[in-house]
Amino acid sequence: MKTNSLFSLVMPLALIPALILTNPITNKKTVPHTKTVAADAGLTLPSGFEASVVADNLGQARHLAITPQNDIYVKLNHFKNGKGILFLHQNGDKATVANSFGNYGGTGMYIKDGYLYASSDEDVYRYKLNAKSEVINPDVPEKIISGLLNRREHESKSIVLDNDGNIYVNVGAYSNSCQFKDRQKGSIGRPGCPILDSAGGIWQFKADKLDQHYGDGVHYAKGIRNTVGLDWNQQNNQLYVMQHGRDQLHDLFPDLYTVQQSAVEPAECLYALKKGDDAGWPYIYYDQERHEKILAPEYGGDSKKTAGEGTIDPTVAFPGHLAPDGLLFYTGNQFPERYKNGAFIAFHGSWNRAPEPQAGYFVVFQPFKDGKPDGKWEVFADGFAGTQAQKESGRAEHRPCGLAQGPDGSLYVSDDSKGTIYKITYKK
Repeated sequence: MKTNSLFSLVMPLALIPALILTNPITNKKTVPHTKTVAADAGLTLPSGFEASVVADNLGQARHLAITPQNDIYVKLNHFKNGKGILFLHQNGDKATVANSFGNYGGTGMYIKDGYLYASSDEDVYRYKLNAKSEVINPDVPEKIISGLLNRREHESKSIVLDNDGNIYVNVGAYSNSCQFKDRQKGSIGRPGCPILDSAGGIWQFKADKLDQHYGDGVHYAKGIRNTVGLDWNQQNNQLYVMQHGRDQLHDLFPDLYTVQQSAVEPAECLYALKKGDDAGWPYIYYDQERHEKILAPEYGGDSKKTAGEGTIDPTVAFPGHLAPDGLLFYTGNQFPERYKNGAFIAFHGSWNRAPEPQAGYFVVFQPFKDGKPDGKWEVFADGFAGTQAQKESGRAEHRPCGLAQGPDGSLYVSDDSKGTIYKITYKK
């Protein structure tokens, strides 16, 4: 039976402060915070926040970066008019395409120390910026990394830079759970999972060294199935990533898992990574309800056996199959103080939670204090999917993907379905 959604009410929740609702993801009773609806963007936000659409119909807008001059670079997953990078000039709350370049698709986009970094599904490039943060020579980028593994599954090469001249690249596993026969019912896992030497982890390279090859990188962390959202936490001076958890527990092992279990497990996990860390994929997964690392059925698990001694624990565990594609630690001063140094996560939305409703398609906020999670995560921006029926069926109108912070502390969200860029601001 489908439950009432926290965000399925027609009237603004601010008008119903005492209502108790059931969250369709956690199936727990909650008292909603006061909300206000920004009619111009159609999003539901905490009181005091507003959202506007600054650009639309851009193409499959993945990650994005905002310049100190408040202009926007957008990475397109696939070409639009033969180009994979858009440069938008922003005037007030509207942005128009001023230039496009880059003859490759992909996801990664980042600005650091006078360079724009961008990735295809195999390579990473950088472009020198002028004093106005405009690319000086868009037709001749510097290639800093080439030959990254791409097997057409979990192929996006998301990137982030630290403060010591290093760049970190996700190389996703081209597998669900390292079975002998991928996604085949009852197939067991391959001993020693040979994928792990070249995929399913994070690789570190030098950000200013040209013509590095895959083999030149440092295998920084392993056992991470796929990471699209990653960021450098300035408060901790540490890499954080959002893993996409494995799929199809019931489909592959129906004697061990119910369809309801498979719809909500395993967790999508936020990990704080250090060099040499192992998050345990494919041998284990994290159960967010039991708060335990569970032995995967492909490797002898029975849905109850714990395992994973020597692997790291998640920093925060979210419900399964929500597809986290963007991660941002907020360092601005525009939002109220409780948001400072906390994490925003853009959840692209599920496809495999049936018979439960599909879920996600929102941006959540996880408070942090002194470099550690402080309290429970909360939905920050919802309404991207459209109607409740569109959301529950997985036919979302918009799907959040990338996050970026503007120089004034505004939060930007990209949508890779309709190519919409949202700007979220706080009005004091």
